[in-house]
Parts: sequence; C-alpha cells; structure tokens
Amino acid sequence: MKKLYFITGSQDLYGEETLKQVAADSAEMVKFLNGKLKDTVKIVCTSTVRNAEEAEDICLKATCDKDCVGVITWMHTFSPAKMWIRGLQALKKPMLHLHTQANEKLPYKTIDMDFMNLNQSAHGDREFGFICTRLGIKREVVVGFYRHEDVIEKIRAFAQVAIALNFSHGMRVAMFGSNMRDVAVTDGDRVESEIRYGWNVNYYGIGDMVEIANAVTEQEIDEKMSEYDKKYELATKDIKAVREQAKYHVALEKFLKQERISAFTDNFQDLHGLTQLPGLSVQDLMSKGVGFGAEGDYKTGALMAVLCKMAEGRKGGTAFMEDYTYDLTAGSEKELASHMLEVSPAFAASKPKIEVHPLGIGGKQPPARLVFDGVEGDGIAVCMVDMGTHFRLICAKIRLIKQPEAMPKLPVARLMWELVPDFKTGAAAWIYAGGAHHAVVSTALKVEDIKLFAKLTDTELIVIDESTVI
Repeated sequence: MKKLYFITGSQDLYGEETLKQVAADSAEMVKFLNGKLKDTVKIVCTSTVRNAEEAEDICLKATCDKDCVGVITWMHTFSPAKMWIRGLQALKKPMLHLHTQANEKLPYKTIDMDFMNLNQSAHGDREFGFICTRLGIKREVVVGFYRHEDVIEKIRAFAQVAIALNFSHGMRVAMFGSNMRDVAVTDGDRVESEIRYGWNVNYYGIGDMVEIANAVTEQEIDEKMSEYDKKYELATKDIKAVREQAKYHVALEKFLKQERISAFTDNFQDLHGLTQLPGLSVQDLMSKGVGFGAEGDYKTGALMAVLCKMAEGRKGGTAFMEDYTYDLTAGSEKELASHMLEVSPAFAASKPKIEVHPLGIGGKQPPARLVFDGVEGDGIAVCMVDMGTHFRLICAKIRLIKQPEAMPKLPVARLMWELVPDFKTGAAAWIYAGGAHHAVVSTALKVEDIKLFAKLTDTELIVIDESTVI
C-alpha cells in the first residue's frame, strides 16, 4: 500500500517535556487517521522536526521513498520557517498542509501559557504557510479538527489524487499509429507531457499487436469468449466476428503487459493486418481501468488512466467519451455522446449486448461491439488540450439522463446528458476554452478532484459549472 508521511514541526526551544507531548499527540493522530483511511493509504508517523537539518532529511527521505506518494505537514507548536527552506526545496512529493490541533476544544478553566505554547498551530501553521507560499509550493491546505468527518474525507481525496500522480509519473502510453490526419485538438507535445506529468508516450506500429494476435490460440479465444458470456449478452449470430475481437483482446492484454503500458490509442486510418477496428476488446479493457484515446488522442488516453486510478474504490464509472450530436429542442436541449465503437461498459445502465454491425468508415469488416444505454446521474467531463505554451484542463459539470426515446437503428453504446449551467452557456464556454470533442467522463470524480490534480501539477484549469458566465 502507498504511504503518506506525517511530518510534525516544532523546535528545540520548548524543551524535552513539550517535545515528548508533541510526538505523543502526533502518534495518536496518525493512529486515528490510519483507522479511517486504511483502505486508501498508510500514514507513517515521522520524528518531530526541530531544525533545518531534520527538515531537509525527512523531505529528502520522502522524495526518495518510491512507496511514498505525498506528505502531510502540521505545526504542533511554533516552528520557525527559515528552517524549512532547504527541506521544502528538496521535496518532490505532493503536500497536504493540515491546519488542525491535537485538542478540539479549549480547556477554558485550566488553560495556561504551557498549554498555549504547546498547542499553537494557529501560530505555527501561519508561519509555515508563509514560507510555502514564498517558495511557490503547490499544496492542499485542509482546515479543521482532524477527527471531523469532512477533514478525513479531504485527506482521503488528497491521498487518492497523490496516488494517481504517483501512478502518472513514469506511466507508459502506446500510440498504435499516429494522430488522425489533419486533426488539431487531439495532437500534443509528447516531450512536455513527460516533463510535466511523467507520461512516457511512444509510437508503435499496429503490426506489433498484429504479430501477437496472429499467435493467439483457439483455446485463448475460447477462454475470452467464456469471460464475455459471463458479463455480456450475446445478441448476434456472427460468432466469427466476436471471436476476432476476442483475439484482439487477448493480444492487447499481452502487449500491454509485455510493454508495461497503462494507456493506448489506435487510429482507424492505420489498421494494416487487422480485419476489424478493435471495438469490443477496447471497451472491455476500458472498464478495467486501461486508458484509451481514439484516433491517436494520447492525452485523453493517458488522462483517462490517471483519473481511473484516482477513482479507484469509488462508485461510478470513468472513461473516454466523445461529443457527437444534439437534440436542440428549445428549453430541453440534450447532448448525445457516443463513438464509432469505443464506449466503456462502466457506463451501462443494463447488461450490455454484443452486436455486430458495419462500421461505415475505415474499410474493414463489421466489428463486434457492446451496445447499451447509459446511466443517469451527476458527472463531469474533463479534457486536456495543448495550447502551444502550456497544457489546459477544462472540466465541465454535466447531468447524465435517460434517453427520451429508443434508438433502435443506432448500433453503438451511448450516453445522454444536459450541460451546466444551461445548454447555450455550457457549450459556448467549452468552445471558447478550446475544449476538445474527446473527454474523460466520470460519475465517480468531482470537480474538486480535478482542481487538486491541476493545482499539484501546475496545470491551467477552466471549470464550467453553475456559476459560469460567458
């Protein structure tokens, strides 16, 4: 399990007795928080920091510990901030500054200067906060008594984002083929992606996967078909087409494992050696948290993998999605979101059906795919675009709805949603911001999660929500 270091600040000025109490209070806090967060992260209580050497040592240790995804800092007493400078400059892990106390209430009848000197986070955390701001440290500040539920949930959310950032650093992304020809918004600076987010994005010829697919055995295909039978409803007589997708599925899983890939893209313009565009196989992989971007959109594929990691343990789905078409009925405008094939069953409102239909693009045989109607509920749509000088995240609130009528001739999975705050404002804001037609949709994550991700990666963020005005 990944770890958060709990670092408590003080100084030698107060004497041994006070420092023992600081250590005891820190240990008690960590014990409590571990009981609450044991399914998410392990919190490690470190020695109290009393001087610049100890501050630098613990920050270097956190930076070098591969299992440490971040730190929680707290100033129990006053802790002169100049002693933190070298340590904070050395720290390369996300920080949560917890502004709390060991005591919830003041002991009004017995409070004295000894109590004041020991429990002065109101003093010490402001000093520490200043030096963090002076140094430009990107961090999350959480305020409140550490046993209160809202504080615990904010710490949990920070841990989930920190785990996702740790996963992001060094994540490998495969592009089968390049970006779709002449398309602008899905392209991006792969070098800058690795510098800022740790994404190692590389091109692979589709033949690398085809070679593996050609070696897949009938037994392996049978096993994959058995897996499909348990999860999906077979609604086609074209079993050969389904088995072809099962072959691709086995091959993709082998390739991803062999190359340690967490996200990938494909491109219907580059399918040499394949008889179908991968559909069912990609849909199933997305439901397992493998990132995907269509038409060479590596940014969306990588972002999907990171957000899926962030959403682990939460209810709801997270996956690639594309804006497609609208119902522009005045006053009840709706968006129909879908793709040629690749819509994750994580969004299925009922058991998906395996169907085979002509694709009408790419010049290949009719591919097998999952068809279903989407879930209802609140969600977000998040996209990343390359502005040339920097990356920009755009996060829009959406309301997923039940489709008003059946769509018997639409042979693909789909979602329908309403834009926030209203259709015209939401759509115009997305377009003004330069938002892509590809996004990662999530019913598990909140705007606050994306804000924290953006802050800790120093990424520009535009939020479209109830308060948005053009």
